[in-house]
Amino acid sequence: MRAVAGCAAAPVAGFVVKCGMASRVLYLLGCAAPPVLRIADVVRSAQRGGWDVCLGLTPTAAHWLAAELPELERRTGHPVRSRYKVPGGPDVWPPATAAVVAPATFNTVNQWALGLTEKFVVGFAAEAIGKGVPLVTMPCVNAAYARHPQFARSLETLSSAGVRVLYGAEGFTPNPPGEGRPDAFPWECALTAAAEAVAAAPGPREAAPGETDEAPPAESGGAGRR
Repeated sequence: MRAVAGCAAAPVAGFVVKCGMASRVLYLLGCAAPPVLRIADVVRSAQRGGWDVCLGLTPTAAHWLAAELPELERRTGHPVRSRYKVPGGPDVWPPATAAVVAPATFNTVNQWALGLTEKFVVGFAAEAIGKGVPLVTMPCVNAAYARHPQFARSLETLSSAGVRVLYGAEGFTPNPPGEGRPDAFPWECALTAAAEAVAAAPGPREAAPGETDEAPPAESGGAGRR
């Protein structure tokens, strides 16, 4: 497991347009853990770093941030997505240069590793492995969840598939249950790792259309918080 050492798509009415400001597109994919409540600050930080940010959320994370979604859409210039598109519908995001899945919950990490793609965030991340999109993830779980045997297996599966997993001393370190410190979640590690992953990618990558695909033909269910 490794540790860290042009124009947007056609604009939606009322959204900020960032043509010419950023040519690298970052899919920032957040899950329902407390650090996601600071996602607006992360979007701004990524934009300062030259990223055109597209924000995706799991359904529960989208519910937590419901009051902020209009401003997040205005800030990014793209719709905030938490669902698969309608089959045959247009892509509302430009193709990804890289993607960061963070904070990644116990549920999301395991679903991703097992290929259970009921959620849009997990479905994109699973397909992106096969498409060669540079991927970074930083889990956010408490120490009790971290001791579950499946969690370590899932992190190893993702790492062996080429995902940059930021976990441990130079990424996220679990806290005891009830003692989480969401303000200390090391977001900058994830943004730095995304830039490093793009720089390390072999040759210029032409992002394929359809990287925001509709749901797969047969969806798999998942349990727990999303």
